[in-house]
Amino acid sequence: MVKAKYQDVLDLGQQLNIQDGKVEESDGKLKVWGTASTQYEKNLLWDKIKEIGGDSPSDIMADIKVADETVYARHTVASGETLGKIAKHYYGDAMKYKEIFAANSDILKNPDLIYPDQELIIPNL
Repeated sequence: MVKAKYQDVLDLGQQLNIQDGKVEESDGKLKVWGTASTQYEKNLLWDKIKEIGGDSPSDIMADIKVADETVYARHTVASGETLGKIAKHYYGDAMKYKEIFAANSDILKNPDLIYPDQELIIPNL
C-alpha cells in the first residue's frame, strides 16, 4: 500500500539509475536505500518524497548516499542552452553562471561560448 503511494519516487530512482537500490515495506513503512550519482540527484529524490508525503513523512525512511560528493551535478550541454539557463536550472539563480564557468575553466575560455555535448561540472556552492 505504501509502496504504491511512493511509486513515483521508485520510478525516479530507476530513471536516475540509483546504484545499490533496495526497497522494503514493513509495518506500514517504506524503507528505501541507494546511492545517487550526485547531490543534485539525491535532492531530486528527496523533493519527490516531500511532494508525495509532505515535509516530514512518517511512512517512508530513505537512506540515500552520494557517490560523487566533489560536484553538485554533471551536466551535458544541450543545443540552445546558456550558462545562465543551466545555473537557473540547478541553483534557481542565473547569475550563478559565474561559478559554473569558474569550475569549468579548463574547457571553457568564454562564458558565452558553450557547445552541445560538452560535459560541465556543476559545483557545490
